[in-house]
Formats: sequence, structure tokens, C-alpha cells
Amino acid sequence: MLTYADKLTRTPGAMVDADVEALRDVGFDDRDILDICEVVAYYAYANRIADGLGVPVEG
Repeated sequence: MLTYADKLTRTPGAMVDADVEALRDVGFDDRDILDICEVVAYYAYANRIADGLGVPVEG
């Protein structure tokens, strides 16, 4: 899961079917995979909004 999340975060254009299959192979079902993808995507979105608006980082 973390390998998938890291790749989706760092190189989203490099995602392939095999990345999803690797999750299925270790027991994640399609709903689980969707949840993982949505959480990763939400944090990427929220961070880009904050960065784009110059929101200061908490110490």
C-alpha cells in the first residue's frame, strides 16, 4: 500500500495496471484500492491548494 501511495504521489503518470494488481495480490479489494487512491489524491490536492495560496506551515 505504501509503495503504491508513494508512487502515486511522486510519479502519478507512471502508474500502470500492475500497481493495482500488486495491491490485489496482497489482499486489497477494489473498494480498498479506491479508498487508498482517494486519500492520496485528496492530500495531494489539499497540499497544492495550501502551497498555491501561501498558507504557512505549522511549526
